[in-house]
Amino acid sequence: MKTFKKFLPFLFLALLALLIYNYRDSILRAIRGDDYVDSKIASKVHKEQLPQLSTKIADNEAEAILHTSKGDITVKLFPKYAPKAVENFLTHAKKGYYNNLIFHRVIANFMIQSGDPNGDGTGGESIWGEPFENEISPYLYNFRGALAMANTGSDSSNGSQFFINQNNEDQSANLSKENYSDAVTNAYKNGGNPSLDGNYTVFGQVIKGMDVVDSIASTATDDKDKPTENITITSIEITKDYNFK
Repeated sequence: MKTFKKFLPFLFLALLALLIYNYRDSILRAIRGDDYVDSKIASKVHKEQLPQLSTKIADNEAEAILHTSKGDITVKLFPKYAPKAVENFLTHAKKGYYNNLIFHRVIANFMIQSGDPNGDGTGGESIWGEPFENEISPYLYNFRGALAMANTGSDSSNGSQFFINQNNEDQSANLSKENYSDAVTNAYKNGGNPSLDGNYTVFGQVIKGMDVVDSIASTATDDKDKPTENITITSIEITKDYNFK
């Protein structure tokens, strides 16, 4: 018994060290905030951990086809990392919310945006009837072809509008190794908008139909970035659904 008591403080310290190690990310989040921890994770992410770089649809992913007046755009969705954004998109799509809506904001070498029933960027709401918060993940980025939620600039202003990153220019040169892993930096060589990372919820990726995205992006627009001819989403077909428990 005396021997056990002698080693009891060491056992306590060992147990404490184990708990700290297992919950180190949670502890760091409490002390330094989400952004600090996510940036540390992001700097170590490997290619295999980036679902956007694969065209295969994993068991924990969904798939949809945006039928537009310019052609079809196939996207895969990531409910594991952005559950609210994906559930919102899928539910709206099933109910026909996006049918016949126009791409109301188009900026070449940047992005194309839709999802607003008003058609001018002022409307739309989530399936819950109120805005929901951003879902930022160290495993999802605004690569070329990334599908993301549009917002008003604040963290909790997501409704129904979304955009597809279209920029095809190499963005790797100015990315910090402290915040971006080699795998992420290499992916940005194909284009995208890293300046949007951390501010907008990425929840999907185009896996087929980027030529259609580029075609939409190249259309003529007015001084408010609205296409001079209506380009519409005729419907959205869910080809692989996801069960939200």
